[in-house]
Amino acid sequence: MDAARLKQSWSLVAAHGDQVPLYFYSTLFLTHPETRQMFPTNMAGQRDRLVTALAHIVTNVDQVDRLVGFLRDLGADHRKFAVRPEHYPAVGEALLATLAHFLGDQWSEELAQDWAAAYGLVSQVMIEAAQAAEAVNPPWWVAEIVAHERRAFDVAVLTLRPQYLLPFTPGQSIGVSHPTVRSWRYYSPANAPRADGTLELHVRAAPGGAVSSRLVYGSAVGDQLHLAAPVGDRLTLWSAGSSDLLLLAGGTGWAPVKALVEQVAAEGSQRRVDLYVGARSRSEFYDSDAIDKLAASFPWLTVTYVVGMDPLRPGGFQHVADRALADGDWRSRHVFVCGSDEMVAHSVQALTQAGYHAGQLHHEGFGQHWYGPAWRTAVDEAVVPDNSPGGAR
Repeated sequence: MDAARLKQSWSLVAAHGDQVPLYFYSTLFLTHPETRQMFPTNMAGQRDRLVTALAHIVTNVDQVDRLVGFLRDLGADHRKFAVRPEHYPAVGEALLATLAHFLGDQWSEELAQDWAAAYGLVSQVMIEAAQAAEAVNPPWWVAEIVAHERRAFDVAVLTLRPQYLLPFTPGQSIGVSHPTVRSWRYYSPANAPRADGTLELHVRAAPGGAVSSRLVYGSAVGDQLHLAAPVGDRLTLWSAGSSDLLLLAGGTGWAPVKALVEQVAAEGSQRRVDLYVGARSRSEFYDSDAIDKLAASFPWLTVTYVVGMDPLRPGGFQHVADRALADGDWRSRHVFVCGSDEMVAHSVQALTQAGYHAGQLHHEGFGQHWYGPAWRTAVDEAVVPDNSPGGAR
């Protein structure tokens, strides 16, 4: 298997842009129509994921250790799509047909063998990882909605009760899917683990978001949802040790931050925590009752509300990080940031310019289409401009 030849051929194929995933999925569904039910009705986001994942695999094809971890995550994660070992040959056939189509005269027997060998290794690692994951977690948990509160036109707070205990660490994210929607979206529970096993989700309906819109507008108490295993550790407190904290939250990014506050309370460490919660207007503080209750309950917690567009304050938009930096020097603390891509990007940039180092800044990677740990790995390696579009969690 010639790694250089694989990379060169992929660069030629990738130059065709959106036509590549369009041809691939058309081929897959025509030759193996039984696979269509495994994918969402709207394939736009799925096409992006295919190209990103393939690019990540080919780019790292000569870095085995790094690639194996990615593929193991991908294989285990794909169990929630009901992917089975017998589906992999169909995908391999469609992939080779797609490569041959776009490479034309440059497609050769040697190149076909290289790609077949590479895909064989990829599928083997993914299948083995999925089989190993079966001994640890189910493909998904079934959970009942036991409370559904509309806090704003496009925001709802849901309380879910999984049929079986779903272990997680505050700051992690859990995949959520409605049985009628063949898509997954990841949300961070807004609570530390509870004795009754229930989870609190804060959901904003994103434009065109099949899952988020269904959860906000089309779900009710008694409905059942599917939940995937928790992933991610960037927003967990383990990397902060026993340090004092500065927490910056924007919009529904308040959810994982709320879980962190509850964890600090549960551990009884008495570390100092300063929390800045931002929204575009005063009416958008959808969980202020809970925030005020936390502030009143714990003397180690200080809360500051930041209104982005305040008619009582002349000037431009006020960002959460800018307000926090104006209020004090927090460089002895670990800083956790959660919100839209735009909010996180601005906060990280402002904090970095103010002298805060990367090791004390904790935030998730960018990309509102994240649907699993492996996808996040690939997305994180892309270059994201400071003006990247915000996507509420």
